[in-house]
Amino acid sequence: MWAFLHKHSSPKYFYILAGRLIPWFGWSCLIIMLAGLYYGLFEAPPDYQQGQSYRIMFIHVPAAWMSMFIYMIMAVAGGISLVWRIKLADVIAASSAPIGASFTFLALATGALWGKPMWGAWWVWDARLTAELILLFLYLGVIALNSAIDDKRTASRASAVLALVGVVNIPIIHYSVEWWNTLHQGSSIIKLSAPSIHISMLIPLLLMAIAFKLYYVLVVLKQARCEILERERNSGWVQELANKI
Repeated sequence: MWAFLHKHSSPKYFYILAGRLIPWFGWSCLIIMLAGLYYGLFEAPPDYQQGQSYRIMFIHVPAAWMSMFIYMIMAVAGGISLVWRIKLADVIAASSAPIGASFTFLALATGALWGKPMWGAWWVWDARLTAELILLFLYLGVIALNSAIDDKRTASRASAVLALVGVVNIPIIHYSVEWWNTLHQGSSIIKLSAPSIHISMLIPLLLMAIAFKLYYVLVVLKQARCEILERERNSGWVQELANKI
């Protein structure tokens, strides 16, 4: 088991494997995203209360899910790095931070666009919105640490600690609508009873969620390959690869 993990977590093997997987994730992401956008924008009926404006949900909600999902990936990778000193964990954490920050910004921006017609304001200090904004600052903090510290190992350890400390914000984002009086609507999909969203809206929403996850994997693989080349630039296999180009 450990031999299997050691082999698949080596930078050289991951670099080669990622290169083979990227086209598969790219085409899958494109097909599913186009299907989700088509059904969300053209096939799903208007909402009986919000009319056409609710359609921003098909971008906003998956982006918000991804902002939390990627942060958890980053925190787990940081924990693995601190405990087992696995180089690939550092690479995944560093590569995930800019992608997670982008999804978090997208969630906040689309939330503002959705909130204006619904609440009459671009921004309110709603519990969930505030916690999501804090999440963006955590991402930016991790990115800043990775950029400011020249030594990659030291930067990885510092950013891993920040990522693990910031995990406390994830349940706050998720449960804020239940813990506090908030303008933000509660969960319509992940609940003990059946989802309270119509199937014609649920299907494109789930398609977009899958497409966003595939997009994350696609981009993180590309980012990780670049990060590996930078970190391993003095190793023999990278020098050999450069000589072949």
